[in-house]
Amino acid sequence: MSITEYNGGSMLVMTGEGCVAIAADTRLGIQFQTIDTNFNKIFRMGPRLFIGLAGLATDVQTVYQRLCFRANLFKLREDRELSFEVLLAMVRNILYERRFGPFFVDPVIAYLDEKTGEPKIANTDLIGAECRADDFAVAGTGSSELYGMCEAVWKPGLTPEQLFEATSQSLVNAFDRDALSGWGAEVYLMMDMSGSPW
Repeated sequence: MSITEYNGGSMLVMTGEGCVAIAADTRLGIQFQTIDTNFNKIFRMGPRLFIGLAGLATDVQTVYQRLCFRANLFKLREDRELSFEVLLAMVRNILYERRFGPFFVDPVIAYLDEKTGEPKIANTDLIGAECRADDFAVAGTGSSELYGMCEAVWKPGLTPEQLFEATSQSLVNAFDRDALSGWGAEVYLMMDMSGSPW
């Protein structure tokens, strides 16, 4: 068993038409033993900007603390909120500077542009090599199950309701096939509210 699978956990980000969702399970375990069922893996880094960290729980907390530190310095120095590009660069730098003794985390980032309403998603590997996608990105122990489910339910132009349903169904059905994930989930849905009936 890989060290990235030691604590278990799965997460995904998925895009829709003017909306984006990020979802993760809430289980914290030591291999097949469940320790906690309310472990937070998704963090808000700014308005319309979220990061999810799957992997070794201690490294998840360490990377999140380092991101918060750098984000606060950025806000003080630049007097503005983080953007998608800035957060992605921070994540890449934090991970790459430890490339010979890496943090065992699999980050996924979700962002909804407030001017254009365009969703942006990305994920990186252990040393910060980025991968941007137009449809979905997955991470964690259930990533192979999530790939199949996401490919089955995702289609271009999903409405917010369809996106929430697709994200939730993908995550829940992947839990059924991965013993290291599950015990509840949290889903964050961001959508463009301009011209919306809500």
